[in-house]
Amino acid sequence: MLHLVKYAMKTKLRNFNNVVFWPLVFPLALATLLYLAVSGMDEADFETVPVAVVMAQASADPTAEAETDGNTGPESNNGADPFLLFLDSVETESDLIRTEEMFWEDALDALENGEVEGIFCTGAAPSLHVSGSGLPETILQSLLDSYMEGKQTLEDIAQTHPEGMEDALGAMENYRPVVRQVSLGGKTTDGTAQYFYALIGMGCLYGSFIGFQCAMSLQANLSPVAARRCVSCVHRLKMIAAEAAAAFGIHFVNMLILLIYLKYILRLEFTGSYIRMVPVVLAGSMIGVAMGLFVSSFGHMKESVKIGILIAVSMAASFLAGLMNPDIKNAAEQHFPALRLINPASLISDALYCINVYDAPRRLMTDLIILFVMCGVMIFGAFLMVRRERYDSI
Repeated sequence: MLHLVKYAMKTKLRNFNNVVFWPLVFPLALATLLYLAVSGMDEADFETVPVAVVMAQASADPTAEAETDGNTGPESNNGADPFLLFLDSVETESDLIRTEEMFWEDALDALENGEVEGIFCTGAAPSLHVSGSGLPETILQSLLDSYMEGKQTLEDIAQTHPEGMEDALGAMENYRPVVRQVSLGGKTTDGTAQYFYALIGMGCLYGSFIGFQCAMSLQANLSPVAARRCVSCVHRLKMIAAEAAAAFGIHFVNMLILLIYLKYILRLEFTGSYIRMVPVVLAGSMIGVAMGLFVSSFGHMKESVKIGILIAVSMAASFLAGLMNPDIKNAAEQHFPALRLINPASLISDALYCINVYDAPRRLMTDLIILFVMCGVMIFGAFLMVRRERYDSI
């Protein structure tokens, strides 16, 4: 058996396109291009929110509660207003907002012209005026809510436990960003990670080209080598097992190289342990090879037709796993939840999410079990299709 595996590996390593280029070189090249394309996506998507600040004394807004004391310039009482101090601290310690003090009429003109996303009015009861309902407006409203909640907390402490006022003020002075994107497991998430999880799934499925080569060497009507092997005394099951073992080993090494390249060369933020990702890559490598064996053993279609089917299935599965757009994966899971259970690329991507983002070991185990079961079913199906084939002439 080991003798068969050794020579099966030697035979496969001589086929550059099916064993090296598509399963390894192509995913590495695509990962590099994808990294260059999306590495700065998070930074490019976020822009500092410009906002106008109108002092209560300079406001003609009827909702402003502070009374006018004769100071009408935007610089009046700059250091006395606690809300203005709060906004200054946010602007200084983060790139969340960029404030500009204006008169009320100038602020309205700037809001209408799109120069600012909102208007903050200071005073005893600060207010926010916006003209839309997008992300910038949500950020500004969150800042106002944060200030009002903190203010109410201090007022409650002053009434109920005045002796703790000093400690409360010290705690609130240590400002932190209002929003930080984290997962349910408490790990910081990266919006571009989904692309690379789906890319790993695609790379695993491209092992189907190695499985295709295995099937080509097992069907006598497809190649002279297969014709010679079919007249030998070696049992078909032993031949299939040797071919599958060699293909699994080669493609598993391909995927380990891809994973090392992503984690240590491109330095992607895979927060989970590398060792925990190895079983996922192993299951993915096996499912890719098994899919190639199964599809290529089915029927007597031409070689080009089988390759077309493998490419179409691999790319469709990768598309639904979020390779082109992560929203596709979310929409597919929302409207067709059963589709995830039969899409190996989605299972691989989801398993990597369980390791690097979620804290969901049970879901991870479920994904791995489904992948191994699918692999076993396809290997057994390939064996059933080739074990009793007979040829009138070879």
